[in-house]
Amino acid sequence: MRIILIGATALMVAACASIGRPEGGPRDETPPVFIRSNPAIGELNVSRNRLDLWFDENLKLDDPANKVVISPVQTENARVNANGRHLTVEFRDTMIDSTTYVIDFADAIRDLNEGNILDGFAFDFSTGDHIDTLMISGMLFQARNLEPAQGMVVGVYSNLADSAISTLKLERVAKTNQYGQFTIRGLRPGQYNIFAIDDKNHDWHWDRSENIAFFPMTISPSAEPVEVTDTLRGSDGTDSIVTRRAWHYLPDDILLTWFNENYRSQYLRDNKRPSQRYLEFKFGAPVDTAPQFTIVNGPHAGRLLDDLSVLETRADRDSLVYWLSDSLLVEQDSLLIAARYQKTDTLDRLVWQQDTLKMFWRRPKIDEKAVEKAWAKKLKAIEEAREKNDSVALAAALADTVTQPTFLNLKALTSSAQELNQPVKFQASEPLLPVAPDVWRLEMMNDTVWQTVTEATMTPDSASARTLVLSAPWTEGTKYRFTADSTGISNIYGEFIKEFKHEFTTKRLDDYGNIYLNITDMPLLGLPDSARVIVELLTGSDAVTATAPVINGSATFNYVNPATYYARAYIDLNGDGEWTTGNVADKRLPEDVFYFPKKLLLRKNWDLEQDWALLDTPVDKQKPDAVKTNKPKTRGPQPRNDDDDEYEDSYDPGQGAWGNGSQYNNAGNRRSSGGFSGSGMATHRDF
Repeated sequence: MRIILIGATALMVAACASIGRPEGGPRDETPPVFIRSNPAIGELNVSRNRLDLWFDENLKLDDPANKVVISPVQTENARVNANGRHLTVEFRDTMIDSTTYVIDFADAIRDLNEGNILDGFAFDFSTGDHIDTLMISGMLFQARNLEPAQGMVVGVYSNLADSAISTLKLERVAKTNQYGQFTIRGLRPGQYNIFAIDDKNHDWHWDRSENIAFFPMTISPSAEPVEVTDTLRGSDGTDSIVTRRAWHYLPDDILLTWFNENYRSQYLRDNKRPSQRYLEFKFGAPVDTAPQFTIVNGPHAGRLLDDLSVLETRADRDSLVYWLSDSLLVEQDSLLIAARYQKTDTLDRLVWQQDTLKMFWRRPKIDEKAVEKAWAKKLKAIEEAREKNDSVALAAALADTVTQPTFLNLKALTSSAQELNQPVKFQASEPLLPVAPDVWRLEMMNDTVWQTVTEATMTPDSASARTLVLSAPWTEGTKYRFTADSTGISNIYGEFIKEFKHEFTTKRLDDYGNIYLNITDMPLLGLPDSARVIVELLTGSDAVTATAPVINGSATFNYVNPATYYARAYIDLNGDGEWTTGNVADKRLPEDVFYFPKKLLLRKNWDLEQDWALLDTPVDKQKPDAVKTNKPKTRGPQPRNDDDDEYEDSYDPGQGAWGNGSQYNNAGNRRSSGGFSGSGMATHRDF
């Protein structure tokens, strides 16, 4: 009988896991062991639609509906159940003649008591007189952040047409385990395209909004004979080494990185007038071509909305806010807008769409009783002041207004501890008019005297009409005071601020550190002249806190606050300064991403210089566990984690390498560490 070896599980096949253990005994850390089945593994000419499998201990199944996959793919999911040590699989689709079937359990099988995972277990049989046994193994990561992709579908097509992935069901499939590893089994010799999808609608092919990965070349699976060494323990406790012949299936180091094309159908999904002063239009996707809005009714009928408003584009570019700058338009409660904008049609093309939009503003009800009460109070105060012949009280009563004037709210976006390399920003709730230089002043404390800073400038923020930017050559460890006169700053509606003051103190130079990351293998990347490497400094939550290009082989980060950081780099192939995702139709892979495999500990007043060879560490070994979101949940011994080590400027890159060879395979493609030996992947089968 031929047996599929299940990676690390095969090393433990001789061990017996008990259902329970005596009090104080050793913890059960071994997964369930497969004992027998009907039909047998690898059996030919199978006609029954039910499989029965027995294991050496009681089982539980973790989300079998999603984790267990069958090749060829099933229109109706098979029933998978566990009862005690017995597991059953009952097919509900009609069995196909002369076909190899593979049931891949991924990491769905666990023991009942301790939850130890039987990772990578698979079962194959054939309904004909031949069984296909070739395999393809590899790993799948998220392209942007190298997170192991857990539970994604990986599959192949022998149909090499470009349209197969979007029109045909995958032919042979597997699901990634908690490490992002996969093995596609039951393949016959031939050429295949390999893809990974998240398949949210369970139709076994890619829809454009779904996440996807693809390998840039066709793959031809093969097998080669190898000698495998085992250690056997005798009844007397002695060990002996034996060798046996087996098949090694290739390729076993395919690296896939999934991405999303960020495709969204374009349409006008919402339009509203939340305030008397602005209109908001929300679209299904970022707006690349400006829409045209024309006023239909009122005194400005026929005029473009752009000419009578200030446009504010929100960060994602899928929301446009028009602040009405004309007083007649503001007072017009009912607006009809002729909208001309681009929309995605049924053929996935952008076409122009025209609509007439009704946008209303409902005025709040006036509390007439409150107004009458306020006027009565004012008149009474005037009468009392006249009776007493009190000129001061009379002036105050006459000046008292029934309705309070509306002032513009302005707030500082930065804290009282000011960074030396950043400006101060102020933001209002509505678009601002240009600010004259004589209505504000910046002062710094010199000894005990406030001294005017003449080099300071105040400019509008290019990204927002509601934000002002205050820049100056900051002096470290110094107290500053910004003051703006009342009426000095106003919005487009003529409302102004009350007198405004913001005090802050700049940090000291020795509060910071500097980080220099030297990319030592830049020549090996073979980048075109238009490309460059961008390095991102990350927090412990994997968030970008600073970005720097590699110039003359080094990325420099100045004015860095002391903390623990991590580093990520990407190859900016198109030179746009941003990470670019992939595109299936263009066969364009996402831009390559690399993680520095250790944390960077920066102290106050410290320069941290670190060499970094991007290609030294295999992709699956790069991202430190501390910043991983998809952490493995396997009980028992875990792979070694060096994340507690620190790299500082004293690190010698010549002392101890992290990886085990080039990050690229013989075909010139990025690779994982290769083979996945001992990691739950099936790359061998006995003769």
